[in-house]
Amino acid sequence: MKSKSLILTLGMSLLLVLLAACGNAEGSENNGDGEESTKEIMVDGSSTVFPIMEAVAEEYQAANPEARVNIGVSGSGGGFEKFIAGETHISNASRPIKEDEKALLEENGIEYTEIEVALDGLSIVVNKENDWVDQLTVEELTKMWSEDGGVKTWADVREGWPEKEIKFYSPGADSGTFDYFSEVVLGDAQIRQDASLSEDDNVLVQGVTGSLNGISYFGYAYYAENKDNLKVVPIVNSDGEAVTPSQETIQSGEYNPFSRPLFIYVKNEALQNDSVYEFTKYTLENAGEMAKAVGYVAKPESKYEEALQKIDELAGK
Repeated sequence: MKSKSLILTLGMSLLLVLLAACGNAEGSENNGDGEESTKEIMVDGSSTVFPIMEAVAEEYQAANPEARVNIGVSGSGGGFEKFIAGETHISNASRPIKEDEKALLEENGIEYTEIEVALDGLSIVVNKENDWVDQLTVEELTKMWSEDGGVKTWADVREGWPEKEIKFYSPGADSGTFDYFSEVVLGDAQIRQDASLSEDDNVLVQGVTGSLNGISYFGYAYYAENKDNLKVVPIVNSDGEAVTPSQETIQSGEYNPFSRPLFIYVKNEALQNDSVYEFTKYTLENAGEMAKAVGYVAKPESKYEEALQKIDELAGK
């Protein structure tokens, strides 16, 4: 009995060693200096940037079957938290990094590179059957979305609109879209407490499509993907013209103040890892095409080339 027990114990030990070896081989690669580095590329952050990076990752993994790209959607703020904690190689953001985030990265000894991958037009949307909202001003949006704005119904926004209670759907507080909208529209005011918040833009789309009196805002790609079920609202710009977001008006800046850049932040040290470097390079080579494919606006090709030169220098290529 003892011999059988010993054989069983030895067999289990050998199996565990083999499994560990297999797991190590699948999850790591040798960098040439005898040290192992992960083959998995960790990305997290903005739900607005997600469609671009998801499309890039799918194409990259199709061309590189051994690659594993893990893309999370924690919002711009949540993504930066993971970036600061050393949990990710790349952070997606629909707003520039904040000063306190910069300070925490410096405190942790993390150097990074900011790269603009596309342009977006933050889109204000209402229900498809809404036939009274033909345009909105930033001042009206401020009145609507502020906690102390005094707006409950559409009639409170503009005379002649129906006395129907408005249902508000907003990105969550960790979202860069929330930050951008708050900066442009709310200023120092607080967002209304009855707004339904979600980090998932698809939840916001469902909220508005399911409510005749719903209103929300999110990246242009999510509107473009759901334009048959939503109505986008023209916004009065700095020239006093009501402008609808489109590839042309976002690129020209005519759709203001809601045209904005989209970013990825890459850890400089991570670019020493061939897997991270190759994926970042592939992203910059294809970001413009993928941005247009999912409904955003590409940057000029020269901007992607400048960024490619920068990552080559950082990677020592």
